[in-house]
Amino acid sequence: MAGFLSRICEKVKYGIQWSWTYLWTVWFVLVIFVVYILRGPLKLSENISYATMFLNTLTPKFYVALTGTSSLISGLILIFEWWYFKKYGTSFIEQVSLNHISPLLGGGEGNTTEGNTNTTNNANQQQSMPECKVWRNPLNLFRGAEYQRFTWATGKDPLTYYDMNLSAQDHQTFFTCETDAGKPEYEIMQRAWRERNPQARIKAAQEALEKNPECTTATILIAEEESTTILEAEKLFKQAYKTAEGNYRKSQQTQHQSSIHEAQHRRDTNVIVYIKRRLAMCARKLGRTREAVKMMRELQKEFPMLNLFNIHENLIEALLELQAYADVQAVLAKYDDISLPKSATICYTAALLKARAVADKFSPDIASKRGLSTSEMTAVEAIHRAVEFNPHVPKYLLEMKSLLLAPEHILKRGDSEAIAYAFFHLQHWKRVEGALNLLHCTWEGTFRMIPYPLEKGHLFYPYPTCTESADKELLPSFHEVSVYPKKELPFFILFTAGLCSFTALLALLTHQYPEPMGTIVKTVLSWLYLPVSYILEKLEAILPSNLLHQLSRI
Repeated sequence: MAGFLSRICEKVKYGIQWSWTYLWTVWFVLVIFVVYILRGPLKLSENISYATMFLNTLTPKFYVALTGTSSLISGLILIFEWWYFKKYGTSFIEQVSLNHISPLLGGGEGNTTEGNTNTTNNANQQQSMPECKVWRNPLNLFRGAEYQRFTWATGKDPLTYYDMNLSAQDHQTFFTCETDAGKPEYEIMQRAWRERNPQARIKAAQEALEKNPECTTATILIAEEESTTILEAEKLFKQAYKTAEGNYRKSQQTQHQSSIHEAQHRRDTNVIVYIKRRLAMCARKLGRTREAVKMMRELQKEFPMLNLFNIHENLIEALLELQAYADVQAVLAKYDDISLPKSATICYTAALLKARAVADKFSPDIASKRGLSTSEMTAVEAIHRAVEFNPHVPKYLLEMKSLLLAPEHILKRGDSEAIAYAFFHLQHWKRVEGALNLLHCTWEGTFRMIPYPLEKGHLFYPYPTCTESADKELLPSFHEVSVYPKKELPFFILFTAGLCSFTALLALLTHQYPEPMGTIVKTVLSWLYLPVSYILEKLEAILPSNLLHQLSRI
């Protein structure tokens, strides 16, 4: 019995919600009609005349006080709304209406649907990821041979101090261990990584080499920062690789003796992987792409568990240069997995491969007439997925925003990652005929698919809200940071600001010109009453007089 009553109550509640959602206009008309019919018993005419007489007896000071009070109240609301928006990024009134009032009126969306179950699970799995974790850029440039050339040409520094400080911390983590204590060359290098001035770092590295010509980390620093060409850097890296390989073999044999030996072997592993990866990047930059691919595959085979440097992203870029799309797909199949962290390289490369199958024949006019084919729909969905992961990339790929040198660290889903990706992959998109055209026609549709508010996400965990501040630290000051989602002022803040300004203006005008303002108010009210009186006259002419008389007697 209780279950039956609860079902009846649910149906009644649903009926009321449905009627309020779709038939509110009917309710409004019925209320107006009833009020009009009962104007006699309710003595509306007399009350209106009394109210008119009362308003006529009011002095201009009352109107000044009324409008001033209204302006004060709306101003207080505006100040509170603005404070709440600056602190939480949303409107308080809007939040209350969405979260509390809208569900009562039946306007709220369901929490989950069967079609979105997988998406929700995927988002929950990735929810634990840190919002604004900074990652090393796997395609970072050489400071001496590339970043320094930009400084010479423009007089601007492409790297921020925050970015360089993160690199210094990385180098201390990768290239130092407890066994270096007491060795003067390694103590000098620990100081060298922390130096802010490039010349001081280079001088310290040269001093370390004087004390020990086989100091591998000192050679790495000179190759990175003093070499003015890629050829010079490659030569120094080859020299460092021989020493690093010998140290690696020695520590490999003694790594199980103690924790200190294990730490030393870990350091030697980081050094040899770093050098070989940089040698592969030198070969890629010098046009020996197949050699670079071979070296990267060897690194992945020798150190399969070492994902510290994200070598697979270097491999993807090199394979795209060779147009070995089948090999790229094989790499993506391994790394584009729900349990692994995503990146712009993975998402946009997957979109590029799917767009490649249909982009050369895609036409927006034809697609709008006949609809999208299955392969075109797959490509568009891949683009939407990539854009949702990092919405900053399309403007760089479509050259709607100017590029700059990629930083040494990136923020995933941020502007810094978009710059790093587009800097190296724009040429690959241009090489696929029609790919940029397909991206141009479809990328903005992503924002219509993501539910409101934009931070909620659709295919990935919610978009981080702290990307702007982190990107400003990573990117140089002369670059205008791309922001998503743009925090536009909510409607209620604009409304209260307009209401406050309007009532304050009315109060001022009423105080200065009381009689003209009274005349204007009466004129406006008479204009507003004209359509109402016209409708009432038509109703009296259409409806039978006896019906109105009977209804008025009820």
